[in-house]
Amino acid sequence: MAGSAVHDPTILIVGGRPEALRKAGALGLRTVFVQHKDRLLPGQVEAADVTLLIDYTDWETAAPLIRAAHEVYGFTWAMSLAEPALETVGRINDLLGLEGTPHAVVRRFRDKLEMRGVLAGAGLADVAAELVDGPEALTAFGEAHGYPLILKPVDGLGSRGVTRIDGPQEVSGAWERAASLRGRTDLELSQFHPVDRFLVEQYIDGPEYSVEAVSSKGAHAVVAITEKITDGAVERGHAQPARLTAGQESELVAYVGEFLTVMGLRDGLSHTEVRLSSAGPRVIESHDRVGGGRIMDLTRHVHGVDLEEYAVAGPFGLLPPLPAAPAPRAGAAAATRFLTAEPGEVVEVQGLDEVRAHPGLLDVDPGVSPGDLVRPVTENFDRIGQLVARADTTDAAVELCEALVGKITVRTRPTTTD
Repeated sequence: MAGSAVHDPTILIVGGRPEALRKAGALGLRTVFVQHKDRLLPGQVEAADVTLLIDYTDWETAAPLIRAAHEVYGFTWAMSLAEPALETVGRINDLLGLEGTPHAVVRRFRDKLEMRGVLAGAGLADVAAELVDGPEALTAFGEAHGYPLILKPVDGLGSRGVTRIDGPQEVSGAWERAASLRGRTDLELSQFHPVDRFLVEQYIDGPEYSVEAVSSKGAHAVVAITEKITDGAVERGHAQPARLTAGQESELVAYVGEFLTVMGLRDGLSHTEVRLSSAGPRVIESHDRVGGGRIMDLTRHVHGVDLEEYAVAGPFGLLPPLPAAPAPRAGAAAATRFLTAEPGEVVEVQGLDEVRAHPGLLDVDPGVSPGDLVRPVTENFDRIGQLVARADTTDAAVELCEALVGKITVRTRPTTTD
């Protein structure tokens, strides 16, 4: 974009989808795009005004290049919706004195043990948690706080390594399985999110939701509450609007608003996973980014809000401020479910044509083709395809989603191992 004026509104986007770049450009922003060479996607270079291929996880190498890009292009805001890039954006804000989230706050969202410490220090209702280094520490925690327990990596994602322990007889096996993840380089995103330390915490009962919010100068607007369907720690689907009473919704909104303030988040998007436990709302984990699993698509259909647009354009005042809790659009509900299959090599995907012809379908992606391998589902990354459907009510959207998923069959055959 040679010849652009230095004062043109310019945003630095680190990682993520090409859609964010296109939306920023459509709203009149000049885009400087930083991407890891191993994560470059089709359409990203074309959508950006400037593209820099940098290993943004190597801060010592990236910092002088980011500083030089700032001197040349004069971007005034840095953002990312990609989990591996969030800490880099925090460091950029610190380095250049930008108004976005500082690195110390980003770390609170990434480091689940630090998050628990922040909540305890602020007196926000929470659960006991501590760092553990072996089965003996797990057993001691169980004796002190009771069972069930949850064992998880301190800075993991995608439900990787998250294990429920129902009694002392399960401790040894749970620790052995979790510790086996250390040093693994063959897992998806393991180069960005290696498993190292482990946290144990009290189990939180009750139904699970995620709260999607947009923050601006310390004010938190809850855009949507997503109802979550889980199988253990693995998410199987989502639905909006969540089926809550007015009192439950108010309780969740108030709790998450206080949580985000305590965490120090002032600007940007957040995705906070919460359970309505028997003792009241309790946070599972939170991220200073949008939620995955097509939650953005549900929110756009149900609430008419494009979270990705607000992430790139909100700081520039190019979109109207969001109300504290925008109501769902009349007659708009949506649900999504992940497809499943027996582990093995994919032979055939059946039923897609019939499903695609249904007027309630928003999208379907089988995620696999003949010859691909399906793994046993132990974490979110093991899931295959996904289907999104709409209806007039959440009940109807969930029912339709289940019915359409039932029409798709991913046939597999066992694979032989040496």
